[in-house]
Amino acid sequence: MVDLKRLHHDLVRLETELWNTLEARLRAEHGLPITWFLVMRYVDRHPGRRIQDIAHEFAITAGGTSKVVDRIESAGYCRRRPHPRDRRSAIVELTVAGQDLVGRATEAFEAELHARIGTVVTGQALEQFAATLRSLLIASTVR
Repeated sequence: MVDLKRLHHDLVRLETELWNTLEARLRAEHGLPITWFLVMRYVDRHPGRRIQDIAHEFAITAGGTSKVVDRIESAGYCRRRPHPRDRRSAIVELTVAGQDLVGRATEAFEAELHARIGTVVTGQALEQFAATLRSLLIASTVR
């Protein structure tokens, strides 16, 4: 029988180790905190998103998301423009500099993920792990 407490510990530890490794590489190679990178990559891949959309994607508060976007905007990597149908919100979009940076940083991010995960667990085992993780995430959001 699987020890669920140990499984929890291992999942959290894996996430922490991956986060720290990815953070270190993105900062070293691109001067980019991972929180900025994740938000910028999401905005790049999902045009027309609002602060609320970004917050929902990462399961964080709108206030926290707004602060991250403020910092990215101050660095010149994104901007807010009025929402065309809702005057109370704004659309977040990357600047040309932000698009360039997230493109370069994505290469480093994906290479690090491949090195840390894709070379260790491959093929069907990785597919099964991904499916199991998706099932757990879906189940945790339903409750």
